[in-house]
Amino acid sequence: MNRTMFTILRVLDKYGDIVGSIELSRELRSHGIELSERTVRHYLKLLDQMGMTKVQGKRGRMITEKGKSEVTKAFVTERINFVISKIDSLSYLTDFNVDTLEGNIILNISFFSEKKLKDVVRITAPVFASPYVMSNRIILVKGGDRIGDVQVPRGCMGIGTVCSITLNGIFLKSGLPVTSRYGGVVEVEGGIPKRFTSLISYDGSSMDPLEILIKSGATDVAGAVAGNNGRILASMREIPVASIREAEVLKEKMSHKGLGGSILFGKPNQPMLDVPVGIDKVGMLVVGGLNPIAAVEEAGISTESKAMSTLCEYSRLLAFNDAVSNLLYQ
Repeated sequence: MNRTMFTILRVLDKYGDIVGSIELSRELRSHGIELSERTVRHYLKLLDQMGMTKVQGKRGRMITEKGKSEVTKAFVTERINFVISKIDSLSYLTDFNVDTLEGNIILNISFFSEKKLKDVVRITAPVFASPYVMSNRIILVKGGDRIGDVQVPRGCMGIGTVCSITLNGIFLKSGLPVTSRYGGVVEVEGGIPKRFTSLISYDGSSMDPLEILIKSGATDVAGAVAGNNGRILASMREIPVASIREAEVLKEKMSHKGLGGSILFGKPNQPMLDVPVGIDKVGMLVVGGLNPIAAVEEAGISTESKAMSTLCEYSRLLAFNDAVSNLLYQ
C-alpha cells in the first residue's frame, strides 16, 4: 500500500458504489494526485490482486470489505488533524443564508436497518422536538438512494441531520471567526447544561469525537428529553471577545429561523462549564447534530454515522414529521 492506493480506496469507500477510472482520476485530482487513466487502472489492478477492490465489468470497481477495513485502520498518521481540517474546509464551503434559508448546509449521515424504521421514528421524534438538535429538518431515504454524494446501503435507511459545523460556516460568512475546540458529553440537570463529563479535542483527532462518544454509551439523550436530566452530545467553540454582541444577535436570528438548537455563551476569558478558554476568547456551547442517533443507540439499535459527511441544499430538507410521512406514503 502507498498513499495513492490508499486515496483510491478512500474515494471508492466514500462513493459506496461502482466507480470508473475516469471518475476516479477526477476525484484523485481533488486530493492533489495527478494520474492518467492508464496509471489509475494500473493501481486498480494491484488493488484487485490484494483483494481490496473488485471489478464490476466495464463499469468500474467497487471496494471490498477488506478494502474498507484497510481504510479504517491504515495510515493513521495521515489522518491526524483530519477532523479539524475537514471542519475548516466545510465551513468555508458552506454558503447558507440565514435570511433567505437558501444555500448549502453540512449534513451528518447515519444508517440503520430498514426493519427498525418505526422504532427509530418513535425514539427520535421527541428528540427532534427538543432543543438538543441543530434543526428539526432532515432527509430520510431508503437504501440505494443518495444523500448528497453518499449512497445509502441496500437494506438500510439513511437519515441526514444538520451538523453543528454548519454554525461555523454561518458565523464565518457573517465575519465572525469560530474555533472548534472539543466534542463531548454534557450533563444536563433541569434542562440546564452543568458540566462536561467527556471531552475529545478536535485538534489532532483522526475521528469525529461525537461518533466515538455515541458508541461508548456515554450519553443519556432520552433522559434529557424526557425528564430534563441526562447527558447530551455537545461541542465547545471559541469566539473572540470583541464579537460577542454580533454573535448573540446572529444566534437570535438563527433561533427565529428554527436553527441552532440550544446555543450558550460563556463569559469573556472565563471557563465554559469548567473548560478553560483562550486569551480574549468566549466559550460557546453548541448541541450535537447527532443527538437523535445517540438516542437510537441507547435503545439498543445499531447505527453507523458519518459526521460532517456532505454538503446539501437546505431546501431539500423537510420537517421531521413531513419527511417521515413522505417516506411512509411513497
